[in-house]
Amino acid sequence: MLSRVAFRSLRVPQRRCFSSAVAGKDISGLRAAMALAIPKQVEEVKKVRAELGNKIIHKVTVDQAYTGMRDIKSLITETSLLDANEGIRFRGLSIPECQQRLPTTKGATEPTPEALFWLLMTGEVPTQAQMEGLTAEWNARAGLPKHVETVIDSFPQHMHPMSQLSAAVLALQTESVFASKYASGMNKKDYWGATYEDAMNLISNVHIISARIYRNLYKPGAAIPGIDNKLDYSENYARMLGFNDKLFADLMRLYLVIHSDHEGGNVSAHATHLVASALSDPYLAYSAGMNGLAGPLHGLANQEVLKFLNDLQAELGNGPVTNDQLAQKCKDLLASGRVIPGYGHAVLRKTDPRFTCQQEFAIKHLPITGLVKLVHQLYDVVPGILEGLGKVKNPYPNVDAHSGCLLVHFGLTQENYYTVMFGVSRALGVLASTVWDRALGLPLERPKSVTTEWVKNNQKWHGEEVK
Repeated sequence: MLSRVAFRSLRVPQRRCFSSAVAGKDISGLRAAMALAIPKQVEEVKKVRAELGNKIIHKVTVDQAYTGMRDIKSLITETSLLDANEGIRFRGLSIPECQQRLPTTKGATEPTPEALFWLLMTGEVPTQAQMEGLTAEWNARAGLPKHVETVIDSFPQHMHPMSQLSAAVLALQTESVFASKYASGMNKKDYWGATYEDAMNLISNVHIISARIYRNLYKPGAAIPGIDNKLDYSENYARMLGFNDKLFADLMRLYLVIHSDHEGGNVSAHATHLVASALSDPYLAYSAGMNGLAGPLHGLANQEVLKFLNDLQAELGNGPVTNDQLAQKCKDLLASGRVIPGYGHAVLRKTDPRFTCQQEFAIKHLPITGLVKLVHQLYDVVPGILEGLGKVKNPYPNVDAHSGCLLVHFGLTQENYYTVMFGVSRALGVLASTVWDRALGLPLERPKSVTTEWVKNNQKWHGEEVK
């Protein structure tokens, strides 16, 4: 473990960029709401541990140890829970319930990331005023230090945008309140407050970082508009990317909400939690989570779906395509030993509600043509084909099956960037969880590993014979 003196070496002299009007203030009232919620949850956790602490919630098989710890119940994540049949629930609310109950910006139809973040942090649906207060606070906290802008602008054109995001967040770590206060000797009871400040500041700036990466790579030389205090988080993000379409801003609200959190066992959430459990500050932890999100089996999956769709469309031409034609193409793909991208999920056993709400957005707002039509036709065809194989646990589409074609419709065609947008969204969930990790005093994560030789030579666990 690092001493406090050694820990200081991780930090460089700070030049605060966040608005001095925000420092130490609580414009939105969210921090005050957290201060009320935390003691209640701490007592609830104490009660559960006292009454149920010695109960077994899962038995682990050798196969689970060899196959990525799939389905092992071993983490506590308060912000969301993934049900195999119902999909994700944010603090108990399904995606349709969030769409119905969470407030939004005037003139918009989809809930805002601000409203969802309040829900994740407090467990309560915010009022319109609370949501608007959080918008005002995030806008007030926005503003990158010059050195971070310089770092982003120095990245080469061939550097993947996810690598740029991770590196830029690490450059912004100079602003960490937690790192500064820990190095000065912070009391443990203050950990959550310093973590909260970092989470709020990071969320307030990650969309600025992401927009600057996009402009540098795909629209070099174009001026990036500053934060407009009259607009919410999603519309400011859309404008910084160069999209002034109100409907695109509404799609951004939906996109940022549905990609935000997916309980704690997925790679980006778990990586963030794991690194933060070492008392690494939220900048270091979130950057680690983004490195995980960049993997082809996690956040890059939507790029693979879009490539599949574009290749399929090129093969079939621009004319009408029948379901029989699509079915044959899918069967040929499976026969070649490949998979159909965007279908299946590690946990879900029904259609991903995140797919469904995007499909509903398309039906409500867009002409069902081109890639959008192709996605909807595949939904009619693919599940039956996969079910016929007899060995697919989930033959239904996941969130990645639909998101790319919606972005293409609005002209955001650079699929290498899509995971960065996913990362902006995922900041909401993983950083809310990090604040709660510190509030609940969750310890350093340190599971025990064994070797194959140990598995072979140890035939008893907990007095139970393993045959």
